[in-house]
Amino acid sequence: MTIRHPEKVNKPINPIKKKPDWIRSKLLNSKEFFITKSVINKSNLVTVCQEANCPNITECWSKRHATFMIMGDTCTRACGFCDVKTGKPDKLDTLEPHKISQATKKLNLKHVVITSVDRDDLIDGGSNHFFEVIKITKKNNPNTSIEVLTPDFLRKGQAYKKVLEANPDVFNHNIETVPSLYRQVRPGARYFGSLELLKNAKEVNKNIFTKSGLMVGLGETKNEILQVMDDLISANVDFLTIGQYLQPSSKHYPLNRYYHPDEFKELELSAKSKGFLLVSSSPMTRSSYHADDDFKKLQSKRLKINAQSLS
Repeated sequence: MTIRHPEKVNKPINPIKKKPDWIRSKLLNSKEFFITKSVINKSNLVTVCQEANCPNITECWSKRHATFMIMGDTCTRACGFCDVKTGKPDKLDTLEPHKISQATKKLNLKHVVITSVDRDDLIDGGSNHFFEVIKITKKNNPNTSIEVLTPDFLRKGQAYKKVLEANPDVFNHNIETVPSLYRQVRPGARYFGSLELLKNAKEVNKNIFTKSGLMVGLGETKNEILQVMDDLISANVDFLTIGQYLQPSSKHYPLNRYYHPDEFKELELSAKSKGFLLVSSSPMTRSSYHADDDFKKLQSKRLKINAQSLS
């Protein structure tokens, strides 16, 4: 229920529901956590781990895993679920590709995830900056696989092709929620625009792994979730992640309910039955959660499929 205060008529307050026992962050190695934090701070880099208030930050940083967020910490959109600040972004940092490259090397990352804020203010939506970050990171870290989590490049024509030109190993774009909730949850995005981006990415580069993520707990129905799965399969998406929506603050889109771990298991089985190459479904799953291990699984599954087709 939305509670409105007389002095804040246009600012509804949505109380945050208490988290269940199965939603807990983990600190695996405090020494490694602070090493990761130090590298990021000294490099003056932005991470989605911090800006989006990710619940897995302690676990991931304890393993020296971090998701770099390029093009600043300010987004040009105002999605109802997201904790990244909205406003007028700063100019692009031309040294950022080198900073990302060096931080990847210092952390000895075998798999790095690079995402960004939406930059609707840029003619190309930031695709050329993505290109530079990927190319320089690859050049200085030849044994590191690169995964990008991109914005939708809505109304930017074929700008997305510049990202693919840099040949990342995984192209990820999150569908986030079901179509009926887009107007409230992702007002600046378009459901079928996101689907088309994922489909086009695979058509441009058939060897790339495509990936998308879905949040649950915003008020969607099971049938709507299953339809999104079908739509993603039609777009030839290889990998689906499903995680619990956690309301960042009382001013964000209200949480409808917490899904039980058993429900996530059911969704995982449904997704696998539809043909996804890989599915990660749990309360704490996020786009880049265990991304390095998942990339290895994707490679292994593809090799197995290719071997079967030749036999």
